Amino acid sequence: VQLVESGGGLVQAGGSLRLSCAASGFAFDDYAIAWFRQAPGKEREGVACIGGADGGTYYTESVQGRFVISSDNARNTVDLQMNSLKPEDTAVYYCAAGLGYLHPGEYDYWGQGTQVTVSS
Repeated sequence: VQLVESGGGLVQAGGSLRLSCAASGFAFDDYAIAWFRQAPGKEREGVACIGGADGGTYYTESVQGRFVISSDNARNTVDLQMNSLKPEDTAVYYCAAGLGYLHPGEYDYWGQGTQVTVSS
């Protein structure tokens, strides 16, 4: 099982970044894929997820209207388009595969993370 994130970097507040998660080694269609983030000194937070039992998309309140999660089942990838970025979005972003929703305990497989830094 492998989840590989890409697309992180440094951006000014108000800017955009697109993260991508490439998955392999498991039945992609059977899992929900989520993006989590963890800032220094804070708990890991669910940001957005897609797929799983109901096939829906879910977002944490702080990113609704700014972030969009999408999947390409043919390529086994899940992207996170992040717009109107704020300094408080700064964190390491992780891709994960599991049952669904935004609780870390529901996820079995994790990527190594990619740093997103938003400057003010």
